[in-house]
Amino acid sequence: MERLICLAIGYAFGLIQSGYLYGRTKNMDIRQYGSGNAGSTNVLRVMGKKAGAIVFLGDFFKAVAAMCLVRVLFRENPSVDLLALYAGFGVTLGHNFPFYLKFKGGKGIASMAGIMTAMDFRITLTCFVIFSVTVFLTRYVSLGSILISIAFFAELVIFGSMGSYRIDAACLPEFYVLAGILMAMAVWRHRTNIKRLLSGTENKIGAKKTS
Repeated sequence: MERLICLAIGYAFGLIQSGYLYGRTKNMDIRQYGSGNAGSTNVLRVMGKKAGAIVFLGDFFKAVAAMCLVRVLFRENPSVDLLALYAGFGVTLGHNFPFYLKFKGGKGIASMAGIMTAMDFRITLTCFVIFSVTVFLTRYVSLGSILISIAFFAELVIFGSMGSYRIDAACLPEFYVLAGILMAMAVWRHRTNIKRLLSGTENKIGAKKTS
C-alpha cells in the first residue's frame, strides 16, 4: 500500500506539465511544434534558451518535491529510499503519460535529473559531467540523455550494493528492478532518436531542425 501511495504522489506531481503550461502562457501548444514533445529539449529548440531553462527547472523540481515529501511522510520506514524512488517513478509516469493530455507528455529526462539529485548527489555530478561532455562533443542532446539514463541505473546499483541508501537488504533487488525500469523507459522514449542517431539524421543542438 505504501508503494502505491508513493506512486500516486509522484504521478500527481508529474502531471504538472511545465512545457505544456509554459506554452499555453504564450498561446501555443508545444506538442504541435518541433518534435511534438512536451519536454524541455523541444521547448528549448522551439521557444529559446530562457523557456527551455524554465521548463527544465519546473520538471526537475517536481521530482525533487515529490521525493522529499515521501521522505517526510515515511521517514520512519526502514526502506524510505525505495519509497522515494517509487515517487520518482510516479513522477516520470505522470510526466511522460499525463492522462489529461491524452497520455502525450515528455521523455522524462529533466525529471530524472531531479530524481538523481533527490536520490544521490554523487550520481547527479557524474551524470552532469557525462551529459555535458557528450553534448559538447557531439551536440546530440538525445545521446547525452540516453547515456545518463544508463549511468543513473549503474550507479544506483553500485551505491546500493555499498549500503549507501536507507533500504532493507531484502528490498534491494526491488530497488534495482525499479531503477532498471526507469532506465529502460528513458531509453524507450528516445527510440526515434536512436534510429536517427544510427542513420546520421538526428538533430543537433543549435542546428536548424531537419525532421
